[in-house]
Amino acid sequence: MLERGGPVPLYIQVAEMIEEQIVNGELLPGEAVLSEAAMEAEFDIARTTARNVARELRRRRLVHTVQGEGTFVGPAGVPLQRRSRAIYLQIADEIAVRIRRGELRPHRAIPSETSLMQRYGVARVTVRRAVTHLREHGWVFTVPYRGTYVSAREDWPVGYQQQSNSGSDTHSVIGPWSVAQQDAFV
Repeated sequence: MLERGGPVPLYIQVAEMIEEQIVNGELLPGEAVLSEAAMEAEFDIARTTARNVARELRRRRLVHTVQGEGTFVGPAGVPLQRRSRAIYLQIADEIAVRIRRGELRPHRAIPSETSLMQRYGVARVTVRRAVTHLREHGWVFTVPYRGTYVSAREDWPVGYQQQSNSGSDTHSVIGPWSVAQQDAFV
């Protein structure tokens, strides 16, 4: 529990909690530590404080940061335990599944960037990349200064325009290709 009114800065308190997870083996070498957005949500701290946590953990030589991928336990050069698929693609797939199921309806807004950041514990740039991916494939459209909305069914990727909601949703739904085929094009 954070002592918000105490003499120890919040970023030091959070860094000590994460250090304890590393020392106790809860976070192993190569594993990702919480993203800044996830730290914000979990500890109810500001983004600047979350950045200072990562900086403090690097100063203590407990973690290293890989540009565009995250912060990982251990020194640079430790084999990373990367996700099998980019997180922005996972987010895009989940939103597309919700569109297909009818949870997100045509001409209605998708969840806001802020809510998606909190739900997935990712940075704004990751959410924007997921939305861009959805837009490029016809699932959504964006109205400047208004938001992003589900496209009309006829604008969805070929193969999903006429499908019913009874199909399997265990595969990638961005396009009518398998996940492996899709990753080759992304």
